[in-house]
Amino acid sequence: MRKKIVAGNWKMNKTYEEALSLVSEIDNMVKDEVNNDVTVIVTPPFPYLQSVSKLTQGNDKMHLAAQDVSEHESGAYTGDISAAMLKSVGAEYVIIGHSERRMYHHEDAQVLYQKMKVALKHGLKPIFCCGEPLEERDAERHFEYVGQQLKDSVSYLSNEEFDQIVIAYEPIWAIGTGKTASAEQAQEMHAFIREQLSRMFDAKAAFNCTILYGGSCNPGNAKEIFSKEDVDGGLIGGASLKSRDFTDIIKSF
Repeated sequence: MRKKIVAGNWKMNKTYEEALSLVSEIDNMVKDEVNNDVTVIVTPPFPYLQSVSKLTQGNDKMHLAAQDVSEHESGAYTGDISAAMLKSVGAEYVIIGHSERRMYHHEDAQVLYQKMKVALKHGLKPIFCCGEPLEERDAERHFEYVGQQLKDSVSYLSNEEFDQIVIAYEPIWAIGTGKTASAEQAQEMHAFIREQLSRMFDAKAAFNCTILYGGSCNPGNAKEIFSKEDVDGGLIGGASLKSRDFTDIIKSF
């Protein structure tokens, strides 16, 4: 049985006090209300990682991720954060290849592959993001586009390395565009991703890989999306900044 995950990506939001308040609320709600076997991941900004880690230590369901990692081990890379640093403050997962990093920081496939390698070396589990923009969806090149993203960065991992990663599908065309991805469209792409992974590795490894949906998931649509065969949870953006909404999404399984 592959792992069910709901991960909240806080992005560049919340002051320190707001972050501690939010994670305390989520932690208490998860303890009081969540009875399923979902792994809950919170992904605060870098400065809050250690404090959030300490706040959630007593809750086995709660886990910590970082929003990014450097492809370098250490050195003269001002502003970058290494995998060893993240591990030392309690991070277990790290998001790699988010559409915003690809777009605004021009991260290419080779950089993303190197980030996964260095994360894995230090015991961090990558959450590798893939997904197509609106023009690719409109041109009906979405399968080709996502397949190429997987081929360019994920296919070079060993089977042992691949077993440690999570995939997150982001339909970029459905985020902030006024368009909405249906549960059927989510399932269609997730099934395609799993099929591609089976070709790169093997059917068992692909079946066991957790694939998250990252397209404007909220308490109103989470249950329908999570009910699909190949959808194993969500990478949640805006809704993860509200403890009630995030907890309700976690309870949607």
